[in-house]
Amino acid sequence: MSVKIVIGLDGTDTGERALAFAKDLASKIDKCELIAVYVIEWSPFTFQTAEENEKRHQRREEEVAMATSRIVDPAVTALSDAGFVATGLVRHGDVAETLNRLTVEHGGSQIIVGRASSDGFAKRIFGSSTQNLVMHADVPVTVVG
Repeated sequence: MSVKIVIGLDGTDTGERALAFAKDLASKIDKCELIAVYVIEWSPFTFQTAEENEKRHQRREEEVAMATSRIVDPAVTALSDAGFVATGLVRHGDVAETLNRLTVEHGGSQIIVGRASSDGFAKRIFGSSTQNLVMHADVPVTVVG
C-alpha cells in the first residue's frame, strides 16, 4: 500500500518550501505518491443571466489551464524527474475545504502547505482558512515555514 501526501501549492516560494519538505518526507517513505494541488479560490455566487454564467465558466476554464501549466505541471514534472510518483490537480473552491476533500477522495494521509508569502495561497489560507484546515482536516496537516 502506498502513502499519499497532498501538497498545497500557491505558485510562490511558499509552495516551493512545501514541495521541498514533501520531497524530503517522501524520500523517507518506501512507497509514497505525491499529489500537487492548486486551489483557485472561488465563490459559490451564481450570476443571474446565462451570458454571465457562460463568461464565468470560460474564465474558470482559463484559470484552471493557467494554473495547471504554470504551477502544477512544473511541480509534477520536477517530482517525477526526481523519481517520485506524482500527480497534479487544480480545482476551484474554498481552499481549506477543497484541500481536505481532495485529500480524502484520493486516499491521502497528510496535507503539506507553506506558511507565509506576500500573496497567493498563504494569504488566502491563513487566518480562518488555515485554522479550519488545521483544526478540521481529516488527516494531519503540516505547515512549513
